Amino acid sequence: MADILVVEDDREINRLLCSILEENHYRCFSEYTGKSAYEAMKSGRFDLVLLDLMLPGISGETLLKEYRRFSGTPVIIISAKEETAVKVDMLHTGADDYITKPFDNDEVLARVESSLRRSRGYAPANLMAGPLKLNTETNLCTVSGRPVPLTGTEMKILRLLLENPQKLFTKANLFTSVWGEPYAYDDNVVNTHISNLRRKLKAVCPEREFIETVWGIGYKLAVRP
Repeated sequence: MADILVVEDDREINRLLCSILEENHYRCFSEYTGKSAYEAMKSGRFDLVLLDLMLPGISGETLLKEYRRFSGTPVIIISAKEETAVKVDMLHTGADDYITKPFDNDEVLARVESSLRRSRGYAPANLMAGPLKLNTETNLCTVSGRPVPLTGTEMKILRLLLENPQKLFTKANLFTSVWGEPYAYDDNVVNTHISNLRRKLKAVCPEREFIETVWGIGYKLAVRP
């Protein structure tokens, strides 16, 4: 479980961000001022920081600069400032990503997951769930040793599910994570790829179900690693 520091002076937004993350099995810690956030950052206990720029006391810009003096922990800026120059400056200062308010909940979650994956530096060579195995180096998928031919997109979906075996993905979250684009509210794209992936896995192992549908919400891995 990753520990995430949420630095946001608006208590309602802070609470919303924590709710989004805690529902997806992250542990959150809230700070509301620049000074208290800096003291928390110095503890070195966090895997990722969500940082607002307009904070009382010490600004988010200054916090980021100071944090980068002693920590490489990923930082995602979440700010109402939309100017491209501000975004570029923050990325050059050391931010790993930038999200503009008002934000989409699924986009926040997808960007958090992406930053955490990059910060961990690597993924296990073999991701497994029961008889299902995906080798991330060769992109070879097998079930009980029998190869399953998958497209690139199907491989990305399966890898995402295997890397997050306890997580329930909404269709929007799945789309944003795999395609890297804002969700267009078209379920057909996600449904079609999930259906094709299921069909191919069933063809090799008809007695097992590897992807569970949670009706009205989305999908999750049906078997534990």
